[in-house]
Amino acid sequence: MTAEEIFAGESENVEFKSEIPAKSEKYMKTVVAFANGKGGKLIFGVENGTWMVTGFAKEEVFQRMDAITNAIFDSCEPKITPNIAVQEIDGKAIIVVEIVPGMQRPYYIKNQGIMDGTYIRVAGTTRRAERYRVQELILEGTNRSYDQLEREQTVAEEEITAFCEKMYQHALELANPDRQEKQIQKVSANQLLSWKLLTEHDGVYHPTNGYLLLNGDTTEFPDAAIQCAVFKGTVRDIFITRKEFTGSIYEQIEDAYNFVLQHIDLGSRIEGIARQDYYELPVKTIREMISNAVCHRSYLSPGKIQVALFDGRLEVTSPGMLDSEITIEKMKSGLSKIRNRGIAAAFSYMNIIEAWGSGIPKIFREAKEYGLREPEVIDMGSDFRINLYRKKAVTDQNGVIDPRKRDTETDTNDTKADTNDTKMDPNEEAVLTILQRNPKTTQKELCMKLGVSISTVKRLTDTLQKKGRLYREGSRRNGYWIIVAPKE
Repeated sequence: MTAEEIFAGESENVEFKSEIPAKSEKYMKTVVAFANGKGGKLIFGVENGTWMVTGFAKEEVFQRMDAITNAIFDSCEPKITPNIAVQEIDGKAIIVVEIVPGMQRPYYIKNQGIMDGTYIRVAGTTRRAERYRVQELILEGTNRSYDQLEREQTVAEEEITAFCEKMYQHALELANPDRQEKQIQKVSANQLLSWKLLTEHDGVYHPTNGYLLLNGDTTEFPDAAIQCAVFKGTVRDIFITRKEFTGSIYEQIEDAYNFVLQHIDLGSRIEGIARQDYYELPVKTIREMISNAVCHRSYLSPGKIQVALFDGRLEVTSPGMLDSEITIEKMKSGLSKIRNRGIAAAFSYMNIIEAWGSGIPKIFREAKEYGLREPEVIDMGSDFRINLYRKKAVTDQNGVIDPRKRDTETDTNDTKADTNDTKMDPNEEAVLTILQRNPKTTQKELCMKLGVSISTVKRLTDTLQKKGRLYREGSRRNGYWIIVAPKE
């Protein structure tokens, strides 16, 4: 750990402690949270906030290291073996405790029990895991997929045949033009068994969660729906229209996809002597964003998929934390980890998904080809979001609209903004808009209007204060926000 890394402050995987707490539980929460997530480092001997190195006396440092090792080994279940090292910074000894991501999740504090003693990291803070998140960690630790879990009810063979026929017809509808009908084979019960969408005991078939979701039997999955809305402006303040789609999850994709197409601009271009219609956004990307959300969301996490269209962007939000092995950069490079294996196999057969890991790179590539701003992929802690940015269509002298053509004036302004250190993203602009209307807006109210987590709101307001666009007057409870005009 270098001095520069220390002065960078705490992060998602780094936490500082000036002293070793007498009660080990005070730092054991972070130990199990690191093991349940991407891993991390606990640094003892550095003061949080000031990043001042307090350190330990050299004659006691090894005794302290042994005490930490024993406390972790005795307090956590399953056992966690930390990597502990001593390091000298500015002539003072600090203790670096590294916790690697665990394979036997969930990890928890033994005397608190699995449901109360399991902790996770969210946006750089340690939190007690909610019940649904503990269930997800149990599945991760046993290498199981929630959609492949068996249900008690049974399914008759004629119902399975009807289910397979619906999948087959959907596969035909979405097949590439160069893929002949004869190349798509009908699936059978045996194929569903191999995907673990069905199980079979003594000749009796049982559905799994994935089968029920694909079949539209979502009574026990009230959050398995897509909420669509069109908002006026750039925040979730005034909506123009909204609709919720339920039923079979692959039919939900089509409904949400068509909803977006109905509410974005449709233009045209002259190609040779023909007039060719174009939507302002790449339609394959729209479908990909919605399909990814349905396929990879957590069906244990509370909340519905949200598809929101604003003046400047299309926003698709899916419930569930990212897998601990996946980062935004890895996703952009094409790395993927399938959360719902049975559903993913069915989506692949039905031509909803083309290839594993290709979704995010394809979204970026198609946005670039369309002349759009680079999409934004956001890890919101408990949710995951993709923003696809809109650009006004351009009309030529003949009144022909080409949504893909870039507006020269807009491009110039974008270029200037890129060279400006105070450039703001749409969420920052949205915060300022809301606070301009009501300077006493609370962080909770900002969460509701923006549709983001409290940690995201805190990050946005902190960033705006650092940029000199916002500052707080008065106390946290009775104060208000003051917006500072940008410098010329």
